[in-house]
Amino acid sequence: MKCYIGIDLGSTTTKAVLLDEAGEILGRGITNSRSNYATASAVAKQEARTDARMTLFRREFDNAVVDGNPDAVMEGVELTIRRQEFLGQLADLKETCRSHMKASDEGIGEALDEIFVYIEGETPEMFKPGAERKSDFFRDIAGAKFMQKGEEVAKSTGVAFDAILNLYDKSIIDVENRPPEGGVRSMFKDALAEVLANAPDLSVDPAKVETAVGNALDVELEETFVVGTGYGRVTLPFPKEHIRSEILCHGLGAHVMYPETRTVLDIGGQDTKAIQVDPDGIVENFQMNDRCAAGCGRYLGYIADEMNMGLHELGPMAMKATKSIRINSTCTVFAGAELRDRLALGEKREDILAGLHRAIILRAMSIISRSGGISDQFTFTGGVANNQAAVRELEKLIEENYGKVTINIDPASIYTGALGAATFAHREAIH
Repeated sequence: MKCYIGIDLGSTTTKAVLLDEAGEILGRGITNSRSNYATASAVAKQEARTDARMTLFRREFDNAVVDGNPDAVMEGVELTIRRQEFLGQLADLKETCRSHMKASDEGIGEALDEIFVYIEGETPEMFKPGAERKSDFFRDIAGAKFMQKGEEVAKSTGVAFDAILNLYDKSIIDVENRPPEGGVRSMFKDALAEVLANAPDLSVDPAKVETAVGNALDVELEETFVVGTGYGRVTLPFPKEHIRSEILCHGLGAHVMYPETRTVLDIGGQDTKAIQVDPDGIVENFQMNDRCAAGCGRYLGYIADEMNMGLHELGPMAMKATKSIRINSTCTVFAGAELRDRLALGEKREDILAGLHRAIILRAMSIISRSGGISDQFTFTGGVANNQAAVRELEKLIEENYGKVTINIDPASIYTGALGAATFAHREAIH
C-alpha cells in the first residue's frame, strides 16, 4: 500500500500523520521533540506506522467477533503494546544508568535496582483501560515515578539523591535518542493473545481473527512521499520539494478536517498563528506573534512550573474560578513575578489562572484581528485547543467581537500541521 506521510517538527512535540492511497488517515504518531530532530521524526513516524497497523486490524476485526464488545479489545491491544514499549525503554534506561555509574558510586546500584523494580511493578496499573496518566510520553511517566521513588530510596539507604538524579539526567537523553526497538508483528500478536485470553465476555471466530491479523500485518506500508513542516523542518535532510511552511500546512490541515473553515487559530508551544484560508484551504493572509513565546504553550508550561502543577491541571483549575484576575503581563519573564505578587496578596490560584487564560486569548484575538478578523467557520488548533479554560475564553471573546460563529475543535487538533503536510505529500505524489 502506498502511504503519504506528513511530519510536524514542533518545538515541544513532533507529530506524524500517515495517509493511505485514498488520502484517508491511516495512522498518527507523536513524541517529545528533542535536540535531535531526526530521532524525533523517526519515533513519530514509527508510532504512526504502528497506529496504522491498528487501523488496518480494526477495519477487519469486527467480522471476527461473534459476541461482545470489539472496541474494548482494540483498546486493550493498544494499551498492551504501549505497556510493552514502555517496559522495553525502561529496561534500556536501567542499563544506561548502570553504564554511567563510576566505581566509586557505592550503594547506587542497589538503589537503582529498588527504583526500577518499583516502576516495573507500577506499570501494569498505568496501562489498564481507564487509567489516568498525566502524559503518554516515556520521559514524563518514567521521570515522575523515578523522582517519586528516588527520593524515598535515597532517604532509606543514605545514598545522595543528587547522585541518583544525575545518573537519570545523563541516561534519559541517551534513551530518548534511541527509537524503541521491538518488532511490531510480535508485539501485536502477543498483545492480542493476552487481551483475548482475558476477555471472557468476548466470543470470536479464531480463523477470522487470524485472517484479520494477517491482513493487518502483511500489508506493506510503502513510504511513497514525505513532507516535513514545523519549527525543526530545516534540520532534516529533506529536499526543497519535501518541505512546506507551518502556515500552509495548518491552513490545509484545518480545511481537510473542516472544509468550511475560513479562519484558523493555532496556538502551539512556540508561536501563535492566525490564518485566513479560501474555500480550497489555500492561505490568503496570516499573522504570527513576535519571537517572544508569550501566550503560547511554553508560557503555560512556565506558569505550571511556577505553581508546582502539571500543565494538564491548569485548565481544570481555571474553570473553578469565581472571578477573573486581570493580568497585566503575558511576558514569560515577568509573568512569574506578577503571579507571585498576586498569590502574596491572597488571590486564589483559580482566579489568577482564569485571568492568565483570558490574557493569552486576548493576545491571540489581537493577532487574529491583524490577519483579517474571523469569518465563519473558525477552527482552533494546537495543544492549547485542548485546554478547556482557553476554549471558554475564546468562545466568549469571539461572540463579543464577531457574534455567533461556528467554532471547530477537533480532539486530534494537535495533528493539524502534520495532516496538512501529509495532504501536500499525497497531492504531490498523485499529480
